[in-house]
Amino acid sequence: MKLIHKDIEKDNAGQVTLMPEEAEDMWHTYNLLQVRDSLRASTIRKVQTESTTGSVGSSRVRTTLTICVETIDFDSQACQLRVKGTNIEENQYVKMGAYHTIELELNRKFTLAKKNWDSVVLDRIEQACDATQKADVAAVVMQEGLANLVLVTPAMTLLRAKVEVTIPRKRRGSCTQHEKALERFYEAVMQAILRHINFDVVKCFLIASPGFVRDQFITYLFKEAVRQDNKILLENRPKFMLVHSSSGHKYSLKEILSDPTVTSRLSDTKAAGEVKALEDFYKMLQHEPDRAFYGVAHVEKAADALAIDTLLISDKLFRHQDVPTRSRYVRLVDSVRDNGGNVRYQSTLKILLAAILRFPIADLSEGEDDSSSDED
Repeated sequence: MKLIHKDIEKDNAGQVTLMPEEAEDMWHTYNLLQVRDSLRASTIRKVQTESTTGSVGSSRVRTTLTICVETIDFDSQACQLRVKGTNIEENQYVKMGAYHTIELELNRKFTLAKKNWDSVVLDRIEQACDATQKADVAAVVMQEGLANLVLVTPAMTLLRAKVEVTIPRKRRGSCTQHEKALERFYEAVMQAILRHINFDVVKCFLIASPGFVRDQFITYLFKEAVRQDNKILLENRPKFMLVHSSSGHKYSLKEILSDPTVTSRLSDTKAAGEVKALEDFYKMLQHEPDRAFYGVAHVEKAADALAIDTLLISDKLFRHQDVPTRSRYVRLVDSVRDNGGNVRYQSTLKILLAAILRFPIADLSEGEDDSSSDED
């Protein structure tokens, strides 16, 4: 994400102009947008025209509209973001108050105005515009005939390619068809890696599978790299790491990133920090439950006692449309930061709010009203 202009007043009202440069930036934008924000961007509008003879025609024109946001729709697989709202500025093609849906595009700037830019939203902009926060871990999770190529970022996991090839079974006395199909499959995966992975950014590339599929694939990959004199693959060979997974489906990525041998290898990557924080919480919950809290009431009480070392908070909470509720979570984040704690935003956190404490706190009232426990 590129920050083009920022104009925020002392009362926290103002606007920023941003340009999304890659798919993950759409995810960050989705987390920036809220209902009743003002969004100005270039868009396509179907316009009806009437000629002097009375005939009516229609054409699609590109224009710049400013809308008051009402609904936000994000497709996480395609990384497409559509924002619907009413037009709030005069335009030659669109009447005031008319509805329009803007589909935000890569490499096209947009301006977002808010009445209150809180610390969490400003953090999100800083994170999105920080070049060091980009996807530095890539993985291909595979089994015979199926491979999922993903980029792992601190905010989310991006599926870049899915390769599916039918592999015939081995026949008695002849494996020719099976071996040819496997070779086609490995070639397709290799081409997907070359097409979608930027090894200038990626520090570690995981190849995961059940059985011996990963070993067979990496043998094929570098045999072909030598034959084709592919310098990109040959120069980055040390970045490849073979790991076990239970299947070739995308959901196996969680078990891969939790593997101790993988986490030690990924210790200097951004994504590993998010995974480790979640693992630390679950370990603490199991072995020292008085130092692992979840739910709004318990976590807030721990924050009041200045006990929170690491706060794990889901992105979902900041998309809450009720302003007082959202402000409550923002105050919690600010409180933890002000008292020297760490804050980890999570997109896959099943518990919406959790905390690892510096010291144990016991005897919290179990009967307190905990609104987020119901949500969790």
